Amino acid sequence: MLTVMIAGAAGFAGRHAAAEAARQGAALALMFHRRTPHRPRPVPVRFLRADLADPDSLRGVCEGVDVLLHCASLIGGTPEENDTVNTQGTAALVAEAQRAGVSRIVYLSTASVYGRGTFSSVLPEDLERRPKSSTSRTRALAEDAVLAAGGFVLRPYLVYGRGDDWVVPGLTRLLRVLPGGTSGWNARLSVISVTELAALLVGVGLAPREHLSASVYHAALPDPLPASQLLRAVADCAGLCPAGPEISPAQARAWLHEDRESSCTLDMVTTDHWFDSTQLWTDLGYAVPGTAEQTHLPRLREWYAQRAAAA
Repeated sequence: MLTVMIAGAAGFAGRHAAAEAARQGAALALMFHRRTPHRPRPVPVRFLRADLADPDSLRGVCEGVDVLLHCASLIGGTPEENDTVNTQGTAALVAEAQRAGVSRIVYLSTASVYGRGTFSSVLPEDLERRPKSSTSRTRALAEDAVLAAGGFVLRPYLVYGRGDDWVVPGLTRLLRVLPGGTSGWNARLSVISVTELAALLVGVGLAPREHLSASVYHAALPDPLPASQLLRAVADCAGLCPAGPEISPAQARAWLHEDRESSCTLDMVTTDHWFDSTQLWTDLGYAVPGTAEQTHLPRLREWYAQRAAAA
């Protein structure tokens, strides 16, 4: 039985990766900092309290580990905190994994390392990383540490699902403050549910190396989702109806010019952010599970509605 270690096992992606690794029969080593992760059953599990900001706490955490899935990142915070956790912490964790003889390291990064722009059906090798925030900059440096150790990097764009505190909540807030509908918004977006992302992470962790044709992959559903369909599905989840006539992205931007948070969310859905992910699905031999708008978001409607009511 292989042992898979999940760094960030109590987080959004990490908890789903742990469940997927258990489903595939791996023993688990669950690394966490504050919240104790859920214990998947029925596989053997050991819990490891450690902190990427404290390299001394990482000593020995990778003993007996075959595969490390690194899902722990600090998002937000100060530049100094980002550097401590994402850059230095990842470097220390990778060094510990190498010392312990871990055979594979997979890092969950983000397409935000590319910075702002329009991206249409592009592969990782087609793009330069131009991160704008300290979070993205330090996650790019974390990528470098993993790749230098012979590891693999996955870059999703929009990830939604159970435990999502950012994508659908942010889009819901955007829709609440817009003065009209968005049915004409045609930007193409790369999206994936966290359960499918977890399957891809574990797949890369466990696949024979000869099956993997790249070290950096985009991680999304192969077909992009038009922004209008995503926003309609989000509105359906939240029980929202347009407050007025249809508006253009330019009109929305003018309306939101003093609302910085919603303006940042608007940037996510008004230009193409389509990152070609076909290579990853092909390498793993996975069947595509369907579009987000038709398959996934409807399944999550009840959960998002409950979350919105609680908030």
